[in-house]
Amino acid sequence: MMLCKLSLKNIKKSFKDYTIYFFTLILGVAIFYVFNAIDSQTVLLETKQSTYDIIEMMTQTLSAVSVLVSFILGFLIIYASRFLIKRRNKEFAIYMTLGMGKRKISMILFIETIIIGLLSLGVGLGVGVILSQLMSLLVANMFEADMTNFVFTFSKGALIKTIIYFGIMYLLVMIFNTIQISRCKLIDLINANKRSEKVKIKNPIICTIIFLIAVAILGYCYYRVSVPDGANALTVKDMGIIIALGATSTFLLFWSLSGLMLKIVQSMKNIYYKGLNSFTLRQISSKINTTVFSMTIICLMLFVTICVLSSSLSIKNSMTANLKELAPADIELMKKRNIPKELQEEYGYTDGQIESSYKTISETLKDLNIDEEKYLKDQTTLHLYTDESITYATTMGSELDSMKKMYPYLDYTSPEIIVKLSEYNKVAKMFNNKTYSLDDDEYMIIGDYESMIELRNKALKIGTPLTIFGKELTPKYKEVKDGFIQMSSNHITDGIIVVPDEVINVSSTSPRLEYEYVVANYKANDAKTKEEIEAVFTNPELNNLYPDVTLEGTSRIAIYDASVGLGAMITFIGLYLGIIFLISSAALLALKELSESADNVTRYTMLRRIGATDKQLNKALFRQIAIFFIFPLLIAIIHSIFGIKFCTFLLETFGKEEMLASVSMTMLFLILIYGGYFLITYYCSKSIIKEKRI
Repeated sequence: MMLCKLSLKNIKKSFKDYTIYFFTLILGVAIFYVFNAIDSQTVLLETKQSTYDIIEMMTQTLSAVSVLVSFILGFLIIYASRFLIKRRNKEFAIYMTLGMGKRKISMILFIETIIIGLLSLGVGLGVGVILSQLMSLLVANMFEADMTNFVFTFSKGALIKTIIYFGIMYLLVMIFNTIQISRCKLIDLINANKRSEKVKIKNPIICTIIFLIAVAILGYCYYRVSVPDGANALTVKDMGIIIALGATSTFLLFWSLSGLMLKIVQSMKNIYYKGLNSFTLRQISSKINTTVFSMTIICLMLFVTICVLSSSLSIKNSMTANLKELAPADIELMKKRNIPKELQEEYGYTDGQIESSYKTISETLKDLNIDEEKYLKDQTTLHLYTDESITYATTMGSELDSMKKMYPYLDYTSPEIIVKLSEYNKVAKMFNNKTYSLDDDEYMIIGDYESMIELRNKALKIGTPLTIFGKELTPKYKEVKDGFIQMSSNHITDGIIVVPDEVINVSSTSPRLEYEYVVANYKANDAKTKEEIEAVFTNPELNNLYPDVTLEGTSRIAIYDASVGLGAMITFIGLYLGIIFLISSAALLALKELSESADNVTRYTMLRRIGATDKQLNKALFRQIAIFFIFPLLIAIIHSIFGIKFCTFLLETFGKEEMLASVSMTMLFLILIYGGYFLITYYCSKSIIKEKRI
């Protein structure tokens, strides 16, 4: 009973010391609950079965990600506990001096941990329940669900999972605290605040050399991930090497700058001796040996946060923006045509599939008992041909080597796709794209996959001629024109050759017909009727009844559902990991600064005694904390400029038009969370240095 009262009194007395701890625990619990409660939040939303399947897959993925998140938060809680124990060294010394055993001190910490855990769980769950209702609105907005039946929800599953995960974390904290107290010695506790790390003035020549080496390594890494030829040709092994070099050079950068910064500012007498600048700088330098490593970790975590948040939000925004542009028709049917008998064994085609491939899409629909006149309108047919002599190797000409560097695993013997100009123009009109004209001896290339377009443009600029079906053609345009023939949520058209109709119609050779496309709209004016027609063409029983039919199709509805689901899943995972990494990095930095403020109380007291005002001390404290917060963030932002540029290469098919908006949203998260931790750290530290300690 006495230990319980003492624990409660300690928590009340040291509440301001627990501010960052409480704030971090509450945020962690709330976010953990919110992302694990998505399944219960979406149960009442009126959506299609396909959307429910996507949401279920998303919640399972988030549940798996929660395991990683729990490890991150567990490490953070243990680190925070370390700070709190260190903060109370003198208190524990007094207990031991008065005869209290280590077991009772461990029991006090045990009770305090339980009380703090229950309080943070309670408040965090309360905040999480409120935020989860806002998350329901976000989910509904992403999936365009009907909110008419929405009511306030509480997820028992998320509650139980949160209690179990955080209960395990607190148990680990209790074990850690017990071990740490058992190793304490009275003399160490008494003299803890008197020990200080010596300020070591590093050799400026060595620091300069290390700095230049770090900059050179970083420059190499930046070049590899930002230059198109290098970025697209990177293998998994290359990426591992670049990541290792980047992390190492970041450490070296912090190590060298820590020594150079002190030396440089000391040489600037007007700045160094102004006010309390000399004190502030030496305070920063006094912990430099332990700060360099932690600064590196925090910087890399911030870098990951910025890249993950920016990329995940960009994918969702870009995919949403792409839907109207890249899926303008209701349905697109595709059929493999004229399969040669000699390919039967190589590709495993059946006799029925080979026979079916010689039928048109209209004939195939009749075989399936689907009346296209009843369901479809605005039909446009497009035939895709190949000429075995026209491959990537021939169309790229002298630029082939550059292409092989960017796409080393591409099959350069694959024939290029060739279409008639008249048929392409009809599809272009349906897709709201520009139509073109060609002379008898001209060809052009259309596409929308940017990296490939840049390479093709180089070949087109030098006027690479092509002999297609026995007729020599030259490019009409010196660049690839924007266009596509296959509906999708992404920019996937890497180049299609468009030729005059006569080149194919009167060819001296026999053009190989590879595919047939039919683009059409549904004969329907409302969403419900469109879904009913959609069910006719996507009926899974058709595959069972007609296994030899080589007819495939995609629709605007299917593309939309898949895009929304993938975009939502990536967004939620990105937000989950990004926010947790941001909280962790900010909390680590905050706890580090609070620990240093607690260690330096006597120094601030001494300054106050020799005439320094509270305003000067607070200003010095503010600058010290600001440098610690801004320094790793600044390096992380520089890293992120090139990291995001590399991400745009990886995410190119999704489009990168929305990247600016995503980066802006990421900056908002940084300001709110990282800036919030900075302000809390400053005000808590200001309170600590005002204390009168004996």
